[in-house]
Amino acid sequence: MKIISLSFDMDQYIEQAAELLMESFEHSWNTIEEATLEVKESLGDDRISRISVNDQGDLIGWIGGVRSYDGNVWEMHPLVVSKDWRGKGIGRLLVEDFESIVAEKGGITVLLGTDDEDNKTTIGGIDLYPDLYENMQNVRNLKNHPYEFYQKVGYKIVGLIPDANGFGRPDILMAKRVKEI
Repeated sequence: MKIISLSFDMDQYIEQAAELLMESFEHSWNTIEEATLEVKESLGDDRISRISVNDQGDLIGWIGGVRSYDGNVWEMHPLVVSKDWRGKGIGRLLVEDFESIVAEKGGITVLLGTDDEDNKTTIGGIDLYPDLYENMQNVRNLKNHPYEFYQKVGYKIVGLIPDANGFGRPDILMAKRVKEI
């Protein structure tokens, strides 16, 4: 397995990344054309777009990022690993690679959002506003939500966006410092 930068001349990998988005994020893209556009947008200036490729040359994971806050913060978007390759360390390797590149570019913090659109946590399906901070402190995983993966690789919950995807469908904001000051 190797991790390389995705570029505009890699049509096969752009197509595979779009298919991976459609397979993994059922609520986000309605058509393969929309997913392909998302992949191509990741190739622009002030972006990072890296893929993991297995020994047979198939794309098995993709991570992207957007520069913000004058380069001090990079938003990780997206991170996706093929279903057949999950649980084998590919996501962790992609995150480590991404963090290294962010630090090389002078970034200090990586920020990400991990939506709960299917009530996979204790904060899904409820009105968070009455006890926002308590809900954030006491969030628990009910159905294999990915926020715990991010915690395992060092990310902290730094906020919630209630109703980000409709009532009771919040976004969990997480961050990690990747460069010591």
